[in-house]
Amino acid sequence: MAKKPYYITTAIAYTSGKPHIGNTYEIVLADSIARFKRQQGYDVFFQTGTDEHGQKIELKAEEAGITPKEFVDNVSGEIKRIWDLMDTSYDKFIRTTDEYHEKQVQKIFKKLYDKGDIYKGEYEGMYCTPCESFFTASQLVDGKCPDCGRPCQPAKEEAYFFKMSKYSDRLIQYIEEHPEFIQPESRKNEMMNNFLKAGLQDLCVSRTSFKWGIPVDFDDRHVVYVWIDALSNYITGLGYDVDGNHDEKFNKYWPADLHLIGKDILRFHTIYWPIMLMALDLPLPKQIFGHPWLLQGDGKMSKSKGNVIYADDLVDMFGIDAVRYFVLHEMPFENDGVITWELLVERLNSELANTLGNLVNRTIAMSNKYFGGEVVDAKDCADQADVDKDLKDTVTAAKGKVEAKMKELRVADAITEIFTVFKRCNKYIDETMPWALAKDESKKTRLQTVLYNLVEGITIGANLLEPFMPKTSEKILAQLNAGKREFDNLDQFGGYVSGTTVTKEPEILFARLDLNEVMAKVEELKAKNAEPAKEEETVIDVEKKPEITIEDFDSIQLQIGEILECEEVKKSKKLLCSKVKIGSEVRQIVSGIKLHYSAEEMVGKKVVVVTNLKPATIAGIESQGMLLCAEDEKGNLSLLTSEKTMPAGAEIG
Repeated sequence: MAKKPYYITTAIAYTSGKPHIGNTYEIVLADSIARFKRQQGYDVFFQTGTDEHGQKIELKAEEAGITPKEFVDNVSGEIKRIWDLMDTSYDKFIRTTDEYHEKQVQKIFKKLYDKGDIYKGEYEGMYCTPCESFFTASQLVDGKCPDCGRPCQPAKEEAYFFKMSKYSDRLIQYIEEHPEFIQPESRKNEMMNNFLKAGLQDLCVSRTSFKWGIPVDFDDRHVVYVWIDALSNYITGLGYDVDGNHDEKFNKYWPADLHLIGKDILRFHTIYWPIMLMALDLPLPKQIFGHPWLLQGDGKMSKSKGNVIYADDLVDMFGIDAVRYFVLHEMPFENDGVITWELLVERLNSELANTLGNLVNRTIAMSNKYFGGEVVDAKDCADQADVDKDLKDTVTAAKGKVEAKMKELRVADAITEIFTVFKRCNKYIDETMPWALAKDESKKTRLQTVLYNLVEGITIGANLLEPFMPKTSEKILAQLNAGKREFDNLDQFGGYVSGTTVTKEPEILFARLDLNEVMAKVEELKAKNAEPAKEEETVIDVEKKPEITIEDFDSIQLQIGEILECEEVKKSKKLLCSKVKIGSEVRQIVSGIKLHYSAEEMVGKKVVVVTNLKPATIAGIESQGMLLCAEDEKGNLSLLTSEKTMPAGAEIG
């Protein structure tokens, strides 16, 4: 009987730089789901890759003095290295510079153009040259660019647009009829209420202001903008062909069972991408899951502070499976997770070294000490039948519970269910006291039963653990001389072959770590990852403004604000929209800092806010304040933050 196909993808990583652990979380999460589906018997195709076009990369390559292709080759190689380091089992690593992908993107663009879904138009309005952006008169602030404050000039720019509104009603109906399509539920409500039902504007799908992109083959002044280029990887990676000559993988695996993405790019995947598929007359993916973010302890990672955490540094310190365990188990289903060095050490010592590692080591050591390593199922449960039954019930129930959690993509909860097995085994040792049984020759049969039950419980737990901690699962089964079992049999107790001998010298799975020693190494890492100090401090002289009195200054209210949420403003290259907590209220503030900060890294920052600034409408969004930044001679911006931890709402004066 043929296996049922299952197609899972991650978002493709943008090749602007080395991914930190928050970026790496997604590939590990996807890998755990892919491995679990394989364990269940599915024919899995797992795709990931890199997004390699755009103006930002063009500029970074220019700064580095190399071609854009050389730049993305380097970064894509580094991303792939980290994905491999984390023991991820992807089947395809696609790059948007792959020749096949580029040709199909050109074909897709042409097909949508011929169909009338893409049309040539133009941006018209006030143009800011430094920002390379158009604004309507209502978006200007005092007649100047809302992003950088510089003068704007009337101008036009030719562009191609995609008719989003043509398909919006159809997409709304689809989402309403398929409640599982967008997960978690809160993400679906956000997309429906804030975007779809509010009305869609046509989407710009080409650019002329930079060249590092896939050329529009019938109008080579334009390059295909990110939406069609990047999103179509999910079908081109399977061998989709616009002319209908699809690779067999496309016919087999499309539509995707799961697109796994970060919550910050949910709109592109749940609105833009489904509409493109509708226009191409292709079925929609079955489910799109917008996972939360993994944040540093204080909510921000900064190279200048040297506190960016990279996967390879974590692996050097803790090992691959310990890092996999942490990022998978510590991430809530809907809310953001937090990673700190202290928490990593605590989890490794308590859960991995103690609950799991010590359990395996003790069980093997007792088997060797009392029976020369031979594990025998004596089938004698008369003495403590209730204790044995409770252990067996816990162990055999785990498979169903894990399966139920994974069906809902609650990976952290699934791991908790597996560790419930290990914790129950530890409790069973305390209840049965094998060391006491060993002192009484008449209890030998009982002791054999106890140790057999422990080995069998650990074996089932280790099999269930494989998708999440594959190397650890393999090591445990090897030390017990127990092979992998069919998933369907993991709810049956007694599969361990009686008379099997465990290893003589068990390997320590996880060694306990000293927090002080770890933190000393962290300081070395911070120095390594920090940006190099400049030899000479740059100073800037600016044009002096008229003097003001203390009364003038007192009229400006400055407060500390904490950024709770942040997202990119659609159709704007420079704007981010933040939800900022100031005292007991939350305000919406639009800022022109997108080239300097990602929406992800904004979350958690404590910033300086002008709170009594008259509200202004920027890009059609009301902005209720201003975030203060410093600017250097190259136009780089740095948000003003508090040196010490201050509560949101604290007044500055």
